[in-house]
Amino acid sequence: MEWFKHAKYGLFLHYGLYSMLHKPEWFLYFDRIPLAEYEKLTHLFNAHNFNADAIADLAVNAGMKYINLTTCHHERFCLWDSKIKPFNSVNAVGRDLVKELSEACDRRGLGFFAYYTFMLNWRHPYFTDRKILEVARPNYTVPEPAYLYRKKEDFHLYIDYIEAVIDELLSNYKITGIWFDLIMAWYALGEEYIPIESIYSRIRSKHPDILLSWKQGATGTEDFASPEHSFQSQVAEMETKYGAAAGSARL
Repeated sequence: MEWFKHAKYGLFLHYGLYSMLHKPEWFLYFDRIPLAEYEKLTHLFNAHNFNADAIADLAVNAGMKYINLTTCHHERFCLWDSKIKPFNSVNAVGRDLVKELSEACDRRGLGFFAYYTFMLNWRHPYFTDRKILEVARPNYTVPEPAYLYRKKEDFHLYIDYIEAVIDELLSNYKITGIWFDLIMAWYALGEEYIPIESIYSRIRSKHPDILLSWKQGATGTEDFASPEHSFQSQVAEMETKYGAAAGSARL
């Protein structure tokens, strides 16, 4: 934490399958792309412009102290050699982009943060549905056959999966910290679905040197807050949408 307090300036880098089409990271959701169609983007994926050394040099020359890469965004395409999630860059094109960038950062003394979309998953069969969380699934006109969530108990299968993937990521790469997304899911679903403190506890017991952030914070036990836009505006938005309980997230 002492290092992070002085680091201040860093690069937040979005990259994924959507990059191949020069589209934003919510492309699958807003354009309601069927999963089978979206998977075809793996045939286009080559990451030819992803040059880890050039990215790291850019950060150093700009006076930055760390880089945060979207190792897996809501589309769920992993940028590392995941044995749990075959939908990844190594299987698509034979490149482990997390390894490339984390090593490039290490050679230059930069911190390396892993963005991971903890609570939004447009691919996992047992993530929740739109009735509970609107952004949980694209608003398909034809039901997506891969989606199998039917009852609250199904969500435990997703939690088990997500914890295994997080542990894989943090165990296999030199990572300064992990930056979780999507905080509104915790506000909407709460502890009943997402036992956040026990999840934090397991992460910290296995990876005690990892800094942990989840936007403006769920419980206040995160190492630091990093909301989008501004802290107060996002908290106010969550309070309006999900009630006063969201206000307890203030750090």
